[in-house]
Amino acid sequence: MDSGFPPDPPRHFATAGRIPLAVVVVDGDGLVSHWSAGARRLFGHSKEQAVGRPAGDLMPVAGGLATGEYGLVHGVYEAGDELGPELGAHSSYPTSGRAKDVRADGRGPLDVLWWAYPLVGPGRGRYLVLAADAGQFTRSGGAATAGTDTERIAPRFASHTEFRDSEALAGRLPEILPNMGPSEANRIAAQVLELGYPVLEFSRHEQVPVTPDWGVPRRVPGQREASASERAADGAGPRPALRPEAGLEYAAVRERLEFLNEVSGRIGSSLDLARTIREVTSAAVPRFTDFAGTHLRAAVLAGEGFPDGPPDVTTVWHRVWVEHNDEPGRWDDTVPVGEAISFPEHTPFFQCMVTGEPVLIPRLSQEDGDRISGEFEKRDLRPLINNRSLLLVPLKARNVVLGFMVLMRRPEREPFDDMDRTTGAELAARAGLVLDNARMYTYQENVAETLQDSMLPQVTPRMAGCDIATRYLPGTLLGRIGGDWFDSVKLPGSRTALVVGDVMGHGLNSAAMMGQLRTAVQTMATMELPPAQLLRNLDDLAQRLGEQYLATCLYAVYDPIHSELQIANAGHIPPVLVRAEDGSAELLDLPTGAPIGVGKVAFETATVRVGPGDRLILCTDGLVEVRGQDIGEGLAALCASAAHPAASMDAACDTIIRTLATGGGRKDDVALLMARLNGIPAGDVAEWQLALDASEVGRARQLVRGRLTDWALPGAVETAELMVSELVTNAVRHSRSRPVDLRLVRTDALLCEVADDEPAPATLLDTDGEDEFGRGLRVVSSLATRWGSSTTTRGKTVWFEQALARNARRGPNGR
Repeated sequence: MDSGFPPDPPRHFATAGRIPLAVVVVDGDGLVSHWSAGARRLFGHSKEQAVGRPAGDLMPVAGGLATGEYGLVHGVYEAGDELGPELGAHSSYPTSGRAKDVRADGRGPLDVLWWAYPLVGPGRGRYLVLAADAGQFTRSGGAATAGTDTERIAPRFASHTEFRDSEALAGRLPEILPNMGPSEANRIAAQVLELGYPVLEFSRHEQVPVTPDWGVPRRVPGQREASASERAADGAGPRPALRPEAGLEYAAVRERLEFLNEVSGRIGSSLDLARTIREVTSAAVPRFTDFAGTHLRAAVLAGEGFPDGPPDVTTVWHRVWVEHNDEPGRWDDTVPVGEAISFPEHTPFFQCMVTGEPVLIPRLSQEDGDRISGEFEKRDLRPLINNRSLLLVPLKARNVVLGFMVLMRRPEREPFDDMDRTTGAELAARAGLVLDNARMYTYQENVAETLQDSMLPQVTPRMAGCDIATRYLPGTLLGRIGGDWFDSVKLPGSRTALVVGDVMGHGLNSAAMMGQLRTAVQTMATMELPPAQLLRNLDDLAQRLGEQYLATCLYAVYDPIHSELQIANAGHIPPVLVRAEDGSAELLDLPTGAPIGVGKVAFETATVRVGPGDRLILCTDGLVEVRGQDIGEGLAALCASAAHPAASMDAACDTIIRTLATGGGRKDDVALLMARLNGIPAGDVAEWQLALDASEVGRARQLVRGRLTDWALPGAVETAELMVSELVTNAVRHSRSRPVDLRLVRTDALLCEVADDEPAPATLLDTDGEDEFGRGLRVVSSLATRWGSSTTTRGKTVWFEQALARNARRGPNGR
């Protein structure tokens, strides 16, 4: 473009859509600051002669930039016409036109088509002017010739959407305009690309956006213009001149249709609510307005259900995005993004949100601005709104106002009119539909997230003899809703049940089934069922719930006193055991079994010996399964990433997730449970059997006092004695024939268990002052940190935990 014209360009040089351009930059004082080689050839002045001189002395287009309706005035100007003020004094909106003059070098008349763009950045009134010799357009290319005024035809323009690489344009502008720095060139590119006007191809490889002559209707493709002789033969007189007001009206309608079409293409590209709001707000600036601010009701922004009832003075609105082309920072303090605000009743904002209709104030007078600003406390809006044109449009869906947009034009721009109000209402209608779709999606996502989070347990990080860490990642394509779960259950005998499962499928049905199965596992685990029997019962339950209920499940019971695991598998991927002794990781070879819900299949329990510090890793297949890869590769990678027994539990989990679950191939949700099997040393466990005799209650107190003294826990003796006395009394009274078992376990807390052969669970009773029985469990409930009762096949076990002083605690392995 900057290379300009050849010395004697042939008539066919300007093929359809390709013309050489002159490039000129004019500063705010109307002086030329850049003059290209193309400008030298077109206007006859050298760069040295042009830079620093008034643009009006050098080219006939400078005076033709008079601002009219919609910011554009077009027409043909002859040399010597009174064309208005200088270029630098005009508005900040794109202009275009046609001008005639005599070439400075005496080569004959000059007929120029020109386009001018205001530049973004510091300084006022700076323009990028592109000009072309109208004589270079040939009729064979569908272009205008320098004929009579009434026979002007616009050049053939390509749609601006054909320019596919805006970054390439910004990168090329420093070459096109070599005297400009990259930052200024980027501002130019950003401005012309943001305007969204059609583009004119200037070379075989690149395109630059320009503003066409909006006042001249486009030719219908393929339609041939009748010649003067043909019109005369048909009895038609000379073609009437196009009325300027008709051309402007046509341009205005076409501009609005193109604007709405462009906005429709830009908004709604995502169901993300925040992104949709930014798209809607940014689409209006600067082409339709100079300021756009979007406000949404708090319920909409929070992703809650559909707002109830019409808004009122108590309705809280959030200013979610602001876009403007004023100087940076001008609006930041007065109307900050993210502010929550309620609008006073006697304001146009309240009128718009209550009536659900656009509100137009063509020009906010000083009085109007003072009155509106006075309704808001602790902020002065007058410098920002006075003398501006204001248009408020509601964002509605299903006749409910979700929000509204505040649109304002600067004083030097044409104010909003009734046509603008219609355009703004159409913009708001389209935006409201897109926002409602995004709101519903956000609401459904929040419901799914809440449901998923409520079903995932809050696993206690430290159980008797083991530490636990967990991770959960939602599926990458299906939101946060899925059927993977993990859990841990405290069992009698200081044991811990560890479970991980995966319901087949995704969505609400899978999540609901996961919740039912997880609850069933928790209930059956406290019954001390062997792992294989528990899975059998779970399989029966799934069949009763429905044929579509299928899930895989791995259930393990860890006994820290005897240092062993009992595991049963229902079609799940095998667990990984990391040995603390040498850091090796292995997949446990277990009987696989069929998935839960298949029915009529057997499950087996396997026993695995473990050592202190070994780690057991349970996970779902989403962690190790990647589409297109064998699952064995994922299991091998899991073993490799887990073989770090010295790392902390959280660090080990993060390493596994980072290694296996952050790749682009993962689609499924992921559940991961890691347990460090610390064990409980024999010296921290004491067990006794008590006869079914009331005198054994006193013996139990003595045994407890002696052992706590040996463990150097004198501060725990009195409370432990009292609670043990109450539990043993109940067990001796209700037991049938088998002796009562008493066990003390020292970990971070003191655990006491009393077991008898009465299957009826221990119940906390409501007693009064005259009752002789029923007070024991109330004493335990008030003194213990935690307590509970579980029924087993041999009877029941009642247990309590008692907190120990920090300096009296003993960790695993006596540490």
